[in-house]
Amino acid sequence: MLRSPLLVLAIFLALSAPADAAQDRRPPNVLLVFTDDQGYGDLSCHGHPTIRTPAIDALAAQGLRATQFYVASPVCSPSRAALLTGCYPKRVGMHEHVVFPPDDHGLHTDEETLADLLRAAGYRTGCFGKWHLGHRPGQLPTDQGFDVYAGVPYSNDMAQFHRKPNAKYTFRLPWMEGEEVVEWEPDQRLLTKRQTDAAIAFIEADSDAPFFAYVPYSMPHIPIYASAEFEGTSAAGIYGDVIEEIDASVGRLCAALERRGVADDTIVIFTSDNGPWLQFGDRGGVAGPLRGGKGTNWEGGQRVPFVLRWPARVAPGRLVHDVVTALDIVPTLAAVTGAPAPKRVIDGRDVAAMLFDGERQAPDAAPFLYYTSRGALAGIRRGPWKLMLESGALYHLERDVGEKRDRSEQNDELCEELRALAVGLDEAITRDARPHLKVAETLFDPAR
Repeated sequence: MLRSPLLVLAIFLALSAPADAAQDRRPPNVLLVFTDDQGYGDLSCHGHPTIRTPAIDALAAQGLRATQFYVASPVCSPSRAALLTGCYPKRVGMHEHVVFPPDDHGLHTDEETLADLLRAAGYRTGCFGKWHLGHRPGQLPTDQGFDVYAGVPYSNDMAQFHRKPNAKYTFRLPWMEGEEVVEWEPDQRLLTKRQTDAAIAFIEADSDAPFFAYVPYSMPHIPIYASAEFEGTSAAGIYGDVIEEIDASVGRLCAALERRGVADDTIVIFTSDNGPWLQFGDRGGVAGPLRGGKGTNWEGGQRVPFVLRWPARVAPGRLVHDVVTALDIVPTLAAVTGAPAPKRVIDGRDVAAMLFDGERQAPDAAPFLYYTSRGALAGIRRGPWKLMLESGALYHLERDVGEKRDRSEQNDELCEELRALAVGLDEAITRDARPHLKVAETLFDPAR
């Protein structure tokens, strides 16, 4: 039979096809949406009774929702540093609260960001929105692995027009493109739209290279604004207007993926940098069943929504109940995209098998440390147990998600074990911590 040239050719093609297909398979694009101060309960798929989020709900229905996803800090800058480096903020010197306009520190360029790793693998990289990891030379997104940047370098409340009664506040908010300020005090009603427009232009650019689009929206950080199209349209008031505009913007981003014909080959992630700002009443969000909000180490401060869609690997409608953290995003995406692994020590772990293949993790795997908004060690979670170091309170989060029942009196040995583990892990991070980047020179003068 093997004397037949056609049969020999057919056998050869059959044996070589899988290898050739693997070689030709394009690595997935990545679209990472990171909102600001959006609470665990601020999505309709998380139970909000009046805020409508059909686009994000659709992502969850088509992919997965992680019910125990944690960010590394209850405030902005440290959380963003952790997301992009896979490190606790203390390890990269970004743990001591947020970056303000007069500050001279930012994320060090020696750190390997997710953008650095993906660009090394041939990806186009773009950041569209709020940066908040430094705004001096060498600290901007274009210094940290991003080819393209459009947005604001710090929080939208660090503007002047809404603080005019305070004569001591002299700083302004710039809209930047690349390393240039193209507008001072941009109309905040249009921030969500402008950030989305810039990301869509990047997604639709004429290029065969895979892309990484990082879209850290400025909203719903206070002061909150919605465009004329959405203002006054939500039953949940102005906060609902803002969230529903973000949701519609996520829908626009996904529509751009469809137009490009890459929706099935794109990992889409939606999450938030920390919990809701509770003290602003109906101008802030909600944490659902969780206790506390932004700035606290209660669950409502650091457990946030997490939705992921990747049709090539994720079955529709999955729920992931194991603990996943923002620290895990870098190593996981590096693994599934073929990007190089970070050369520096990081704190995250590759959870691709858990997210994409449905594997379960051991209950006591990978303890998670809680740090305050100022970078002090606050607590630890291992398995279902959470110990708060200052109060000594112990909570079983699988049975008491609202942190209402302190179980420390019945679990003395466990409390001591968890305390020792937390202190030991923090001491190791502190010992090996790396510096942030200080820069005296300024790119622009934010003060009038």
